[in-house]
Amino acid sequence: MAGSDTQHAPSAPASLVGLAVFVAAVTAAALIGALANTGSSSEYAALQQPSWAPPSWVFGPVWTILYALIAVSGWLVWRLGGWRGARVELTVFAVQLLLNAVWSPLFFGAGLRGLAFVDICLLVVALVATIVLFARRSRWAAALLVPYLAWVLFAAALNFAVWQLNA
Repeated sequence: MAGSDTQHAPSAPASLVGLAVFVAAVTAAALIGALANTGSSSEYAALQQPSWAPPSWVFGPVWTILYALIAVSGWLVWRLGGWRGARVELTVFAVQLLLNAVWSPLFFGAGLRGLAFVDICLLVVALVATIVLFARRSRWAAALLVPYLAWVLFAAALNFAVWQLNA
């Protein structure tokens, strides 16, 4: 059912296992970013930044909330379609998660701000596609990704500004 939030859901134990898989996948993406961010707070502070750049302490709490929303969103779509029934949606979801994970190593780990900007632009495209695909299965799953999209668009603008100011 397009846009429906009620289809054949997996059993409670299977649903919990599925949720654990999504939490683990999102946590893995977050850990890749965190490992690349060692010392990023001081590096971020040392960069020339636009006047509208937030302080470094903002990023941790924001990403914690966003990662929780991302995991629940993917899980909701999986619950409605399963791995086979939502293959396209979950593949695009995985692509955006991979692009998310790659950004921090590019921006902080390698200092490749221009390549990080390309990555985040691709992330925006993959995320918009994910939202559109998810909306066909679950409006809630799509809605949970909207704050993530808003933050990624802001982060893209910030990435571009920092890249230009530090070129």
